[in-house]
Amino acid sequence: MTILLPRQSPASRLPARGHRRPMLRALALALCLAGPVAPAIAQDTTASPVGLWRTIDDATKQPKAIIRIAEQGGALVGRIEKVLVPDQADAVCEQCSDHRKGKPVQGMTILSGLKPEGGEWGGGEILDPNNGKVYKARIKLADAGRKLEMRGYIGVPAMGRTQTWLREP
Repeated sequence: MTILLPRQSPASRLPARGHRRPMLRALALALCLAGPVAPAIAQDTTASPVGLWRTIDDATKQPKAIIRIAEQGGALVGRIEKVLVPDQADAVCEQCSDHRKGKPVQGMTILSGLKPEGGEWGGGEILDPNNGKVYKARIKLADAGRKLEMRGYIGVPAMGRTQTWLREP
């Protein structure tokens, strides 16, 4: 003798309607407690050197200038936003040997051509307005993006000097 059982519909295999709500409530509560994830990722400024940076004088350890780094044409450029040394606020680049000769230091583009190279940016140049010399440049972020290590060099990076810039709030 054969007993025929009725076929189960796909809906009958799901938990009863009342049993699904606690799972949905728990999921909604977990998402609420986790907080917004996407805005935190979108607002992460530690991955990019774009922004304002305070330079520190190597000799006096005093703030020297504010540099604005921006992206322009796929590369980073930096200009002196503000000279912080009172007696140098109106300085001009007398030592420069290119188009910047005799131009005001404040507002001058001193950093150009830096492109991403792994976790750093390189292949660019930086001008030292104090002596008018142009050096190859390489930068990388440190201390969770709060510091920028600027390496200026001639020839190879090992033959240069690193200066630490601080991110402005």
